[in-house]
Amino acid sequence: MKKDLHPNFVACTVTCACGNSFQNKAAQDTLRIDICNECHPFFTGSERMVDTAGRIEKFNKRYAKD
Repeated sequence: MKKDLHPNFVACTVTCACGNSFQNKAAQDTLRIDICNECHPFFTGSERMVDTAGRIEKFNKRYAKD
């Protein structure tokens, strides 16, 4: 096996565009990201289901338990 193939992982400060920052390990000492778990719609509960032509209602109606 080749020696020194993998980079060294160091403590890294990850900073989000929303202002949230946390510590992780990476090959770099700082990372800037656009979205994190504090501002992502899935994790914040502000996720919206886009209903085109009633497809969600049609699906729920078809597979609803009686």
